[in-house]
Amino acid sequence: MAQTSRDHKARTPFFSRPGVRRFLPFVLISAVALIFIFENRSDVEIRLLVPIVTMPLWGALLIAWGLGMLACVFTVRRRSSRHSRQPR
Repeated sequence: MAQTSRDHKARTPFFSRPGVRRFLPFVLISAVALIFIFENRSDVEIRLLVPIVTMPLWGALLIAWGLGMLACVFTVRRRSSRHSRQPR
């Protein structure tokens, strides 16, 4: 006789997994931010301490978004490494 059930293990749904639950808000916020960035296509003047630079607004917003993502990655990486140390 053949068994009808393949696995006796209960599988968690995809959106209930902890990694997905942490990654999903990041994806949604990034998608909205990127849509906002690329909808702003006008040229603007930006002062970089001394020089004034004329560039598309989407470029300036994209640079700011990228710097924010880098800051977030370094913060999360530092926080996780700090919490992983166990007192001996």
